[in-house]
Order: sequence, then structure tokens, then C-alpha cells
Amino acid sequence: MKLFPSVLLHPGAATLDSGAAVAHTSTKPLLQTRDLVKSYRGKAVVNGVSIRVRAGEIVGLLGPNGAGKTTTFNMVVGVVAPDAGEVIYDNHAITREPMHIRARRGIGYLTQEPSVFRKLTVEENLVAILETLRLTRQEQAVRLRSLLEELDLARLASSKAYQLSGGEKRRLEITRALVTHPRLLLLDEPFSGIDPIAVYEVQKIVRRLRDRGLAILITDHNVRETLKLVDRAYLIHHGQVVYEGGGAEMLQDPRAREIYLGPEFNM
Repeated sequence: MKLFPSVLLHPGAATLDSGAAVAHTSTKPLLQTRDLVKSYRGKAVVNGVSIRVRAGEIVGLLGPNGAGKTTTFNMVVGVVAPDAGEVIYDNHAITREPMHIRARRGIGYLTQEPSVFRKLTVEENLVAILETLRLTRQEQAVRLRSLLEELDLARLASSKAYQLSGGEKRRLEITRALVTHPRLLLLDEPFSGIDPIAVYEVQKIVRRLRDRGLAILITDHNVRETLKLVDRAYLIHHGQVVYEGGGAEMLQDPRAREIYLGPEFNM
């Protein structure tokens, strides 16, 4: 499956003639949070969380249930407003901006909940988003064709979304998130509800997006598959970052094993 030529990417992304992976990691963060704080009923759920994600990098946001990772992720997405701290994207403070403005800036979001229209075809699901963009009919058609072909959905273009397998549906959801040419992709539980083969296919897609220069932030309860995928990871516990580093290196961190991975966890 050939993936992601220049027509599918944001204007600043590099193209690959050979299909080989190319490092595009920037030294400056495209996304960063500064000392995020969020409390519910007087209890700090997130207490001073700072993370950063660079272009050409996959970063995992992990933690036990109730640790504050989901709230942190939702503050980045824009569905939860922080009590204090900042969300910075491409040197712009977007802390109080609604989701649709963040999307216009170049932030794509794959929700945990099913995000496709079940009774529409694959093609109609993509057209529904394309029609919201400032594109001519011809430009819409070109981008639609590229999306269908490059993500191996062309053969399914006329299929209703409810007829798709779990993996095919997830691929369609990722495709919908790519329609707007994002520079940053936020993935909420991308491995949920799909079989191991589909997980592998999603991992391949995400890596190729990373290699094309996208910044990617992922949170998922499938710890093993997430750690295999990420370049770096943040572990949140009691609302604070307690580990930052490589995914494989987390296995060697005593605190990470004590509060999250457990003594028997391995890759």
C-alpha cells in the first residue's frame, strides 16, 4: 500500500520519491503545554503538566486510570478548558480557542468514539468534510481521489460505513482526520476495538505520517502497542509528569514499573 504523497500533506511537508523513511524531527516543539492545571470539586486532577511534541515525532501520553492523562489530552484537544497554564501550537497560544479554530490552524483529531457516518458511503464520509473547505469542485475531486487511493479505500468507496470491518472503519476515521491537511494529529485510543492485524496497519500508517513530518500525540490503553510505536512518552501519575523519555526506556524505569507497568510487563 503506497501512502501519503504530497497532495495529502500540509504544505510544509517534505515528499519522498523513494518511499523510504526520512527523519523530519524539528528541534522546536510544534505543540507544547506549560504548567496545565485542572481541578474538579476542589481536587487537582492535572497539576502542572508540561509536554512538547515536535514535527516528525510520535509522542505517547500514558498513565493509570484517574491519573490525569485523559484530562490533559482533552485540554490539548480543546474540549476541556484549563484552570491555569497554556497550550501553545506553532508559537500561538490556543488555550482558549475552540476546536474548529484549532482545526483551521492545522490540528487533526481522531476521537475515541466512532466518528464516521454509518449510513453514508466511504466516499460520502470524506466529501462531507471536503465540502466544508475552501476548495473548488475540481480540487475536492483531486483530494478525494488521492485520499481514497493512498489509504487503500478506493475499492470500498461505495460501501456503507456500517459494512466496514473494525480496521477498515479505523482507516476511514484516520483518513477523515487527514482531509484538512493537519500538521499535528491527536489520536485518542486508535487501537481500541480493532484486531491485531488492524493495529499493525494503523501503526504503519502513523509511522509513515511521522516520517512525512507530522507531529503526533497519542493516548491509548494498549500500552504495549503504544510503546512500540512512540518515539517518546510521558507518564502521568496523580496529575503530574513522573517520566519523560523513550518508550522502550520506560521499561527500565523503576517508578514506571511500580505505578503503571508492573513487574512482569515486557515488550
